[in-house]
Amino acid sequence: MTMVPAEGGPTTGPTVLRMLLGAQLRRLRESSGVTREGAGWEIRSSESKISRMELGRVGFKERDVSDLLTLYGVSDEGEREALLKLARDANSPGWWHRYGDVLPSWFQSYLGLEAAALIRSYEVQFVPGLLQTREYARAVVLLGHGGAGVAEIDRRVDLRMQRQQLLLRDKPPLLWAVVDEAALRRPIGGPEVMRGQLTALIEATKSPTVRLQVIPFAAGGHAAAGGAFTILRFGDQELPDIVYIEQLTSALYLDKRDDLDYYAVAMERLCVEAEPPERTPEILGRLLEETYPQ
Repeated sequence: MTMVPAEGGPTTGPTVLRMLLGAQLRRLRESSGVTREGAGWEIRSSESKISRMELGRVGFKERDVSDLLTLYGVSDEGEREALLKLARDANSPGWWHRYGDVLPSWFQSYLGLEAAALIRSYEVQFVPGLLQTREYARAVVLLGHGGAGVAEIDRRVDLRMQRQQLLLRDKPPLLWAVVDEAALRRPIGGPEVMRGQLTALIEATKSPTVRLQVIPFAAGGHAAAGGAFTILRFGDQELPDIVYIEQLTSALYLDKRDDLDYYAVAMERLCVEAEPPERTPEILGRLLEETYPQ
């Protein structure tokens, strides 16, 4: 049976659609006994191209998908049309493409995945991007792009604000963030910016789809000494979890089972070591009074 996301559902972003289509093509290929080499020959390409298609890491030509479906013995017209429509939708540009002048190519994939996932993140240096105020986001952007012009800085801040729209839609994803106390005490942008940011975080904790925990200094060392990371989990069983680790000029996307298990255990330990979510408003309020008083 072919699983196709419902129109307007949580997995309609092009990045996720490519992953979903690739997973279904892999299932069809394996069930028909065709090798990747044989599939590549059928579409006048290579085994590595088939591998990238099945991982959802490249776009899909409708003709290639049609030829593969024929090779895999998919004759049902309804199933063929559903998969061909998925290929067409997967090639549609995401909202972020209009920010291509300031958006690194390695981050575009993340934006497509983030919009369709349960998001669990650990942050040690900054407030999570999805919870940043405009003023805080501007201060963060200036840290990395201080030599850029005003127009470019504005574009980068607008991009970050646009990302946050996914938390305001009818069915927002669950965001579960664990933040090191250091990120909340670091005076990004100065006291006034931090007062606004902490106040916004207190407000965010009222959302039923935002779970925020703080790891206090008193916790000492903890499970994620290696730095910040995000785990993305999808509702469709065809799609594997992904660990995202951002670097200065690139990013890692990990989907091997050993890596996923390692980071899942680290995240669970972080959640245990952090203060419980119900204490977060109190902690943020105390930080606000102690560190950034009016």
